[in-house]
Amino acid sequence: MEPTVESSLESSLEESVVASGGSSYEQIVTRMIPGYASLARLGVALLAASPLASAQRASVLVAGCGSGAELLEARGQRPDWHLTGLDPSAAMLQVARRRLAGQPGIDWQQDSVQSLEARARFDGALAVLVLQALPDDGSKLTFLTALARSLRPGGQVVLVDLMQPDRSPIQHQLREARLGFQRASAQGAATDSADNNTLVADLSTGLHPIGLSRLTALVEAAGFGDPAPVYQALDVEGFLLQRRD
Repeated sequence: MEPTVESSLESSLEESVVASGGSSYEQIVTRMIPGYASLARLGVALLAASPLASAQRASVLVAGCGSGAELLEARGQRPDWHLTGLDPSAAMLQVARRRLAGQPGIDWQQDSVQSLEARARFDGALAVLVLQALPDDGSKLTFLTALARSLRPGGQVVLVDLMQPDRSPIQHQLREARLGFQRASAQGAATDSADNNTLVADLSTGLHPIGLSRLTALVEAAGFGDPAPVYQALDVEGFLLQRRD
């Protein structure tokens, strides 16, 4: 079977990320998403103040850990946490492990959350820019259900995703503003233009954003309470989800 456009782009992205030690990915996403540079810090700070993960030596899952930004920030803010870095991509895990080489207290797993055989194991979790990659054909619900199952009752998830506003009169304006932000941020960037175009295509292709009403229905069906909004930059939004008892 011939590779799809999405799979070819994904392979190209992973090769670029590995070659750059993760810097290409971080640079491109920072230019694509307003406030991305602070997302890891904010997410870890929110989770560190949560009912369960605030405890010493809490167990925390970083779902879709990618190049390791949230893991690196978590190790800086909460060196006592026991971390699990989970990602289905061997290439991204390689980058993350390289960035955190020598750091103790991190378990690495090449797997998806859906395949994670963990029940009530974690005190909290981070899922930054992960759910948006899954189609709403049951895959999002399966991911969220597995995530809820992996948490202890009362455990929280910091979820950040590209959202699709519910019948918003400014939906088109938000999209155009995000594209304008990306164009302005890319001006004068040192990244090679060919690599830049490839990475931007990768990060823009095959996403499946949903609206708040749909997200609310999914997280409640998965075993969480209503999503509590904690962050927004144009159409990128962050929520705290708490597993019900």
